[in-house]
Amino acid sequence: MRPSPRDRPFWFCVPPRRAVVWWSLPMLTHPRLRSIVFVFAAIAAPVSAQIDTVQTIAPGVYFHQGDIRRGHSNNGWIVFEDFVFVIEANFPSGAKVVMPKIRETSDKPIRFTFNTHHHGDHAYGNQLWADAGATLVASTGALAEMKTAETGFFGGAPGRWEGAAKNRPDVAESKLKPPTLLFPRELFFDDGKRRVELRWFGVAHTKGDGFVWLPKEKILFTGDACVNGPHNFVGDGDVSAWIKTLEAVKQLGAEKVVPGHGPIGGPEILADQQTYFVELQRRMKALVDARRTPAEVKAAVPGVAAELKTIPNIARYVPASLTATAEKVFRELGGQPFPP
Repeated sequence: MRPSPRDRPFWFCVPPRRAVVWWSLPMLTHPRLRSIVFVFAAIAAPVSAQIDTVQTIAPGVYFHQGDIRRGHSNNGWIVFEDFVFVIEANFPSGAKVVMPKIRETSDKPIRFTFNTHHHGDHAYGNQLWADAGATLVASTGALAEMKTAETGFFGGAPGRWEGAAKNRPDVAESKLKPPTLLFPRELFFDDGKRRVELRWFGVAHTKGDGFVWLPKEKILFTGDACVNGPHNFVGDGDVSAWIKTLEAVKQLGAEKVVPGHGPIGGPEILADQQTYFVELQRRMKALVDARRTPAEVKAAVPGVAAELKTIPNIARYVPASLTATAEKVFRELGGQPFPP
């Protein structure tokens, strides 16, 4: 379908800093397996030590693994010739952790902060970045999701922000700040030396998930559309669409993948995240096809989790309780809610 005039691409410059923006559209007992677990633990230990430390993943491109115990997301930032572009606003407390570390890597102003999606651990810190001079960026879908979830801000009943503020002093002490620079499908930043492409590929973790792609460096920041560990939340997404979106994202050919939570990795993170959902969906579909009742399916979930944990490349994605995720997939396939 031919784009309407408002959807056609255009270029504009952000003076005086020469930035050019292009806009267009988650106890083994066999001796050998024990050895594998031991090796994995040995590998995992240094990874955990990277939490709340800055990692340089390419010249001028940085990664900060957030402390999931505090609810913090991962952050990234990219140094352009005249400014810094930040990926994720985090919770306010997470933003306060990251801001001084960014200033240690560059004295250039933070001009843009990107929300990959609307969830609090990725967007509730927006006010702090705006106060620091940043323009808040997101997909149009992310803002639409925010309007649905944050009803209190947009003139309705109390929403998620108000709920979070009851339990998080950092949220209570701040205020919600929606993004203002929006794009339907693509938004490109290019200063002649560095190019960053913001892209929306489809529904995944939410309806508005944005990705950050550095084509020259082949680095991809995924937000929570891809995580590296048992951090998937499927309540605002659609697993069938999520699988398709990840397939499209894989075609970029990323060599370094920065997830929304968990340690940085390579393209195997995208593949493993997708495989986890494919394997879970396949097992839930078998239960649907067998006409199992919601109660029977709920009772079968621990067994499904145990099966998934036997698949080496996706075992790390299986959470302590798979019930909520399994129920969501079951319902997407036509099943009814689980009983209490």
